[in-house]
Amino acid sequence: MKKIIKHSQALFFVFSIVLLLSGCGTGQQSASNAGSTVQTESSGQASSETTQTVELTVSAAASLTDALKEIQTLYESTHKDIHLNFNFGGSGALEKQIEQGAPSDLFLSASNKNMKSLVDQQLIDSNKQQTWLTNELVAVIPADGTMNIASVTDLTKKEVKKVAIGIPESVPAGNYAQEALTNAKLWDTLQSKLVQAKDVRQVLQYVETGNADVGFVYKTDALTTQKAKIAFKVDPKTYSPVKYPIGIVKASKHIQEAEDFYAYLQSQESLNIMAKYGFTISK
Repeated sequence: MKKIIKHSQALFFVFSIVLLLSGCGTGQQSASNAGSTVQTESSGQASSETTQTVELTVSAAASLTDALKEIQTLYESTHKDIHLNFNFGGSGALEKQIEQGAPSDLFLSASNKNMKSLVDQQLIDSNKQQTWLTNELVAVIPADGTMNIASVTDLTKKEVKKVAIGIPESVPAGNYAQEALTNAKLWDTLQSKLVQAKDVRQVLQYVETGNADVGFVYKTDALTTQKAKIAFKVDPKTYSPVKYPIGIVKASKHIQEAEDFYAYLQSQESLNIMAKYGFTISK
């Protein structure tokens, strides 16, 4: 009987040891699993940080609007970590914004003058800017317009009441129009008819809505609408060449991403899109 009791006690002791060891193993496994969870969460957080979207602010001439929106869709589809935020307007107004410290990573101007000003102020490196495209100045009238307007001299006709141009001091297209009218000795004569707009797209809108009989815009703007048509091309000898320089703003907080997009704008894929919208590629 004593032998049976001793044997039972021995078995109980062994069984207790097994349970104890089994519990330790489970604890170690739980700790290990907890460690794995922490590590996984940490890795997920790191992954999330590395895929954070970078927003590039691009200050661009209003005449580039349609072409750049197509480029935006294409570029962002292959650069998932980049969002392009376009700030469209008159090149002179955009230049002033950059001078005053407004956030901007790239400047796409419709005038060399505005780019040169920022380079001279050392806000854009001279070796990180260059001429990109060229354009032409045209006069447009409403699509259903019946007036016979074939040259700048026709703007003096009595039936022409309002002629829209961009503000010459801040809108390159307006400045080119002023040059052309001055060289034709019509600038002073037409003063009472002139309606000034904040950018070239507003000029186009004035003509489309019938708030102006004629408007001076770029050829590329005229190609974007069915509500206005080209009345005549302005003699290119009467105004300065329309050039579009592009540059990287020194104050950019995303220099590498800005340089990548700057390079893409000069790629054949990008240039093909610009040509489709009527721009001429600068050589």
